[in-house]
Amino acid sequence: MAKVKRARSTSPPDGGWGWMIVAGCFLVTICTRAVTRCISIFFVEFQTYFSQDYAQTAWIHSIVDCVTMLCAPLGSVVSNHFSCQVGIMLGGLLASTGLILGSFATSLKHLYLTLGVLTGLGFALCYSPAIAMVGKYFSRRKALAYGISLSGSGIGIFILAPVVQLLIEQFSWRGALLILGGFVLNLCVCGALMRPITLKEDQTTPEQNHVCRTQTQDFKQASPCSTWTKEWVQTCLCGSLQQEYSFLLMSDFVVLAVSVLFMAYGCSPLFVYFVPYALSVGVTHQQAAFLMSILGVIDIFGNITFGWLTDRRCLKNYQYVCYLFAIGLDGLCYLCLPMLQSLPLLVPFACTFGYFDGAYVTLIPVVTAEIVGTTSLSSALGVVYFLHAVPYLVSPPIAGWLVDTTGSYTAAFLLCGFSMIFSSLLLGFARVVKKMKRTQLRFLAKESDPKLQLWTNGSVAYSVARELDQRDGESVALAMLGSSPT
Repeated sequence: MAKVKRARSTSPPDGGWGWMIVAGCFLVTICTRAVTRCISIFFVEFQTYFSQDYAQTAWIHSIVDCVTMLCAPLGSVVSNHFSCQVGIMLGGLLASTGLILGSFATSLKHLYLTLGVLTGLGFALCYSPAIAMVGKYFSRRKALAYGISLSGSGIGIFILAPVVQLLIEQFSWRGALLILGGFVLNLCVCGALMRPITLKEDQTTPEQNHVCRTQTQDFKQASPCSTWTKEWVQTCLCGSLQQEYSFLLMSDFVVLAVSVLFMAYGCSPLFVYFVPYALSVGVTHQQAAFLMSILGVIDIFGNITFGWLTDRRCLKNYQYVCYLFAIGLDGLCYLCLPMLQSLPLLVPFACTFGYFDGAYVTLIPVVTAEIVGTTSLSSALGVVYFLHAVPYLVSPPIAGWLVDTTGSYTAAFLLCGFSMIFSSLLLGFARVVKKMKRTQLRFLAKESDPKLQLWTNGSVAYSVARELDQRDGESVALAMLGSSPT
């Protein structure tokens, strides 16, 4: 396979071909996330055709979401070691094959394997690499670029929801899946747009290249069965993984990861059960599809407007707070949903939930980049979306079990709402603790070095405190001993 030519740039260009990357990512989100969410429109058809209960039928959507997120690190690995173009094109072929084979399914188990595993694997190879590419091309307008890119999910739902319902009525669910399989092949076109770029921080130093070449030559001369060879392989693999996934030891990333688990548990069931819930309160099939369209189009405004607002100077430093604020409001919407039992009441819910859903989805890669940096963004996003896997897998079946057991959707929606609120509160508590720790470190840094007291503006103390904050436990020890950082 010929090597892909990489564009050279010392810093993110914030424009130019970057807007084509945004367009490609926009189409990727339509073909992956929008198609996944539209699977809920097939829910009643699958349940009726195969004569299964809520929990069994819900596994289809769960497996698609789970495999997409579970294999997200695989998408990052393919993108990092080959190219983003190769990963997305391969993913498009797999996803399309899964949908086409699913149209010939004769049982739910066949749908689990084709529509669930195979299509989910294809989506995994496409989603996180495309999002990471946007982060490499944009810095100053990163939130806006992500807002436009991820708005494809909302636009896709707005367009695809009524179209899929029409396809089901005209060609049955089998014909609708077959047509969606052809539509998803557009991912191959999206992959062709993803021109790789090499930033300054991505380039290895000559010393690193020399060490790698020397170790490679020594490895070729070594005996395959020697102990040194095993140590070399272990050292190289572990060193590469440590460098690529060093962010896993960052306390901020650990907190983000835990919060993502609870957030993902809460957000998934709505897109599975919103249409069945609307039908259960007397809404027609067309009106239920219309509600999904509203949810999608308002999601677009959340993506773009929240991304634009958080790029403004007044909110640039508060993107983390805006992220947890949006998650918390979505949780509150969940708590109100069981009381809304008519179309005029469900429309405002769809607008509110859709807006803040688009808002926090836009800020996930922005907040992740703020924590780990641009160089590790692809791997970090792979881990973040990987953490969505288990909640996406278990939350719809658990919600379905609650519906089958209680005979209503109230318990399922309340559990999802409290889960998202807890995710928001966890992030807020972690930020408060970090600020308290930073204040304490500034004080300790000032006390540890009497020279800092000569500057009344505090700028030097602030710089030292920032350095100490990055060193975590070591910084506290140095400050307590009264020694300056080396």
